Amino acid sequence: MTRESLHRQGKQNGRKKSHTVRRIILIIVGLLLLSGVAVGAVTYYKMNRTISKMQKPSATTKKADQVTASKAPVSYLLLGTDTGELGRDYKGRTDTMMVMTVNPSKQTTTMTSIARDTLVTVNGQQMKINAAYAYGNADSALSAVENLLNIKINGGYFLVNMAGMIKMVDAVGGVDVISPLTFTTEGDDTQADSKKQYSFVAGQSYHMDGNEALAFSRMRHEDPDGDYGRQRRQQLIIQAVLKHAASVGSLFNDTLLNMLSNNIQTDVSSSSMRNLAFNYRSALSHVKQDQLHGTTQSMGDLGAVEVMTPTEIDRVHRAITEQMTK
Repeated sequence: MTRESLHRQGKQNGRKKSHTVRRIILIIVGLLLLSGVAVGAVTYYKMNRTISKMQKPSATTKKADQVTASKAPVSYLLLGTDTGELGRDYKGRTDTMMVMTVNPSKQTTTMTSIARDTLVTVNGQQMKINAAYAYGNADSALSAVENLLNIKINGGYFLVNMAGMIKMVDAVGGVDVISPLTFTTEGDDTQADSKKQYSFVAGQSYHMDGNEALAFSRMRHEDPDGDYGRQRRQQLIIQAVLKHAASVGSLFNDTLLNMLSNNIQTDVSSSSMRNLAFNYRSALSHVKQDQLHGTTQSMGDLGAVEVMTPTEIDRVHRAITEQMTK
C-alpha cells in the first residue's frame, strides 16, 4: 500500500463515526441558556435537579468555581462518545475530543479539535487518544489531553453521548437550515443503520428534526471540502438550535430536562454554569475554530494513527496558552 493510500485510509478511519463539536456544543449551549435566564422557583428547582443528575464532581470542581467567579479565562474538555444511538450501548470511545477555552476579557472562545486517532501514551501504553476514556474514565481522557498539549484544563469536562444531538434538536421543535450544497446521505457510512435517507439541495431551506439534522451534519463522502465542509454544516445546526432555543418559551419542559440529564455527565457545578451564562456570554458568542493536524501512519495492531509533530503540538500549546491569558 502506498503512503498516499495509507494516508487516505487513515483519514477515512479517523473520520468514521466522528461526531466532532456539534453534539457537545448543542448540549452545553442548552445548559448555558437554561442557567442564564430568570426563572420561577419551580423551574429553578427542576433545573438544579437536572444538573445534579448530570454531575460527577472531581478535584477540578471547586477550583473551577473560583475561576469562573473571578471571571478569569477558563478551559474545558468536551468529550463525545459513540454510544446512545445506532444500537450502541457499550461504554464507547470519545470520538469527539475538543479543548474549549473561554476568555471574557478578550471576548473570544476557541474550540481546538483533537483527532480521535492521535497517538498518545497512557500509563506506559501506546493507544489512540479516543481510547483513554474507554480504558479509564473522563479523568484519564482529561489527563491524556493535558499531557499531549502540555496544558492545564481548569474548568472541567462535559461528556455527552450521540443521542443528545438528536434529542436537543427535537426538544426545540426542530431547526431551520439552508443547505450549502446538494447531496444525499444514501451510501454514507454514517447512515448505514438508518432506514431513511435524506437529500438536500444547495440554497434550499429545510426544517429538520433531530434525525435529519444528524444526517445533514455527519455526511462526509460527498463534501468537496471533506471534514472542513462537515464542520461548517455542523455549525449551521448549532446556530439554528441557538436561534430556536432563544425563542422557545417552553425550554424548561420535562422532555428537555430529562434529555439533558440522561445524555450528559460533567464535573462542572451549577454555580460554574451560572457564572458562564452571566459572566462569559459575550465570549461564548464569538467562537474561533482550530485543529491539531497530524500525519497518518500505520502502527501494528493500532492500525492507522495520527502522529503529531513537536512543532504542531507547540503551535497548539501556544495558541491555547495565549487564549488562557488575560
